[in-house]
Amino acid sequence: MNFWLKIVGRGLCIFLLLSSCKKEQKTIALEPEEFELQIPPGFPEMVFPVDNQFSLSRWKLGKKLFFDPILSRDSSISCASCHKQHLAFADELALSPGIKNRAGTRNATALGNIGFHPYYLREGSLPSLEMQVLVPVEEHNEFDHSMLEISEKLRKSTNYTSMSFEAYNREPDPWVLSRALGVFQRSLISGNSPYDRFTYQGKHDALNDSQKRGMALFFSSQTQCSKCHSGFNFSNYAFENNGLDSIYADPLRMRFSNNPADAGKTKVPSLRNIGFSAPYMHDGRFKTLSQVLDHYQSGGNSHPNQSPLVRPFTLNSQEKEDLLSFLLSLNDSSFTSNPFFGDPNQ
Repeated sequence: MNFWLKIVGRGLCIFLLLSSCKKEQKTIALEPEEFELQIPPGFPEMVFPVDNQFSLSRWKLGKKLFFDPILSRDSSISCASCHKQHLAFADELALSPGIKNRAGTRNATALGNIGFHPYYLREGSLPSLEMQVLVPVEEHNEFDHSMLEISEKLRKSTNYTSMSFEAYNREPDPWVLSRALGVFQRSLISGNSPYDRFTYQGKHDALNDSQKRGMALFFSSQTQCSKCHSGFNFSNYAFENNGLDSIYADPLRMRFSNNPADAGKTKVPSLRNIGFSAPYMHDGRFKTLSQVLDHYQSGGNSHPNQSPLVRPFTLNSQEKEDLLSFLLSLNDSSFTSNPFFGDPNQ
């Protein structure tokens, strides 16, 4: 069995199975005293900030905040509004609107395994999840709020105040908010896809023949997919221009660096749960994975900063079907249906 997390308390244990068992087994600890993240096989250890180590009370507070629209100025949207669990904590819209239906500027990224990333936002401008949360909160076209004003609201809630003291021994404030949200997001670990069961768990029947052929293509010199989408999380986290445009309306990494050589470059995204998180690219222009493959086969649009790895190649119909089949083997349905990550208000 492969367990995602373990909660132990007063003689009772809870185990949430991430195996392929047909029946999910669980016994609930009423008063848990210990909370331990269990990293899937093949994954590195999760690193938490020294001042924000993992605990059950911090995780509960972060989860409650993640689903609470109080973070937006008019209390109309929450983090979960644009990061939906059944979509691997991404969104089905090309550009997710903010409060008052203000136009979104980028496609919402999937949050699975986000705690393993070395930096955040598509331009990689922020070094921690604790800092990242400030962006959607204060962005005019998203939550259009401030952490200080949110904290004032939360201090009026006896529940939030109690949870904050239990988690951090202080009342709700911006420091508590950012860290609790960071704890919850780091717990969004996905590592039980058919690919994982085949590669890391020794289950040789986890992939069908088409997916195995597609995997060989993915890691081949013919496609060079794995040059960028490498490692356990299918990303080398480098910044690349993948030839989407000859002129970019969104400068992407250049927005942070002010270096023209960074125009059109974005952090290489993870491909895990890629089948759940359409549409694709920073602006959500591609509705299907087939369209994504068509773009890469075309060789891109010859932007001056385009990566040399993006060059034309040809797949016949069977090869394309096999490669698409392999990409879908990166879907982890136990992650998208995990009740621990669901809305606590439902």
